[in-house]
Amino acid sequence: MLTAMPGLRPVTLFEEMQRRHPDVSDGVRRTLERRVRHWQAQHGPERDVIFRQDHPPGLQGLSDFTDTSGLGVHIAGQPLDHRLYHFRLAFSGWSHAEVVLGGESFTALASGLQNALWGLGGAPAEHRSDSLSAAFHNAAEDSAADLTTRYAALCAHYGMQPTRNNRGVAHENGSIEGPHAHLKAALAQALLLRGSAGFDDLDAYRRFVDDVVGRQNAGRRRAVDLERAALRQLPAMRTADFEQALVTVTRSSAFVLRRVFYTVPSRLIGHRLRVRLHDDRLECFLGTSLVLTLPRGRISTARSARGQRGHMVDYRHIIHALRRKPQALLNLVYRDQLFPRPAYRHTWDRLLEAGPPRQACRAMVALLALAHERNCEATLAVELQAILDAGDLPDPAELERRFAPASSAMPAVTVTLPALDAYDRLYAA
Repeated sequence: MLTAMPGLRPVTLFEEMQRRHPDVSDGVRRTLERRVRHWQAQHGPERDVIFRQDHPPGLQGLSDFTDTSGLGVHIAGQPLDHRLYHFRLAFSGWSHAEVVLGGESFTALASGLQNALWGLGGAPAEHRSDSLSAAFHNAAEDSAADLTTRYAALCAHYGMQPTRNNRGVAHENGSIEGPHAHLKAALAQALLLRGSAGFDDLDAYRRFVDDVVGRQNAGRRRAVDLERAALRQLPAMRTADFEQALVTVTRSSAFVLRRVFYTVPSRLIGHRLRVRLHDDRLECFLGTSLVLTLPRGRISTARSARGQRGHMVDYRHIIHALRRKPQALLNLVYRDQLFPRPAYRHTWDRLLEAGPPRQACRAMVALLALAHERNCEATLAVELQAILDAGDLPDPAELERRFAPASSAMPAVTVTLPALDAYDRLYAA
């Protein structure tokens, strides 16, 4: 059976043996496994051989993405669904890693690769990836062809030869596959020393990753200095690391892009915007002027399959209109996404329970307007939660007085004009 079907596992053979001969006991399984292993060493098929490579300085850089869900990172109390883009030089081991919020994409690859090269100060002769999975991820045939062209142009811009390992043969990318585990282990240990995997904001976590990677690179300084001397010179400027789309702002003061609904300031209603899609943000241009930067939203595959949309809503974009029509809040399609913090959502629920919807809408809109106009969103959220915990309901008028700017009287200034002959005396002196 082993000769005819070399892929059979010893445990499969043992189970078949017990089926044919029920008197065979479980205690001889290890003996069978050992004998199969010896037989395969003498009579088995030839196996794949890994050829260790010598990497000259400046020859090869590698890119890949790695899943970091095991780190358990939280941002402002919410779990962060992310992965890391990882770049590494094969000779010196110099690395660059950065947080990627979406999946593997050409945008994430192009941005991460260019950040790595400019941080390094040069480019290797060859760039290797794992079968361009980042470029082809969930792409249609025509889109994949376009992304392949863009990837080739990206490498050509930096004078790098694009190469890739054979699909499914991870050890051909061993110069970065193995270091993935070392990087994640270093991050996990640093989080243990820090005492917490929670961060106040995404920028704080990105600085943490940069610090860990920077300490690893510092230990390779001599090899890195040797490799830098062999790197190619960088071009005069970066190339595009984003995708572009054209959108029209609707009467809802919003646009839909990639099945995600984004609100924008109402002054842009009716205008056509050119949007640059980065991994973590959208840059919106009116003509050649950058008019708005928005955090990028994404929708899960399951919700997209059900025909649902994601929502990226900023209450500050529409609060002026809500003040004129507060009752629109009651059945607003994206009402739940409108509240900037959990305390505001809890306040809305309590207001609905305590009184008629009309009154709840007026009070909630007044609170959102207060948060915007007094620039006190975080402080007001703390105050609202304290009021709710005490079993009371917030009074918008009282809170408006509490958060009103301190009044200050204008000082009385007396201006005494000098006599004109004083100028004559000054000139004579």
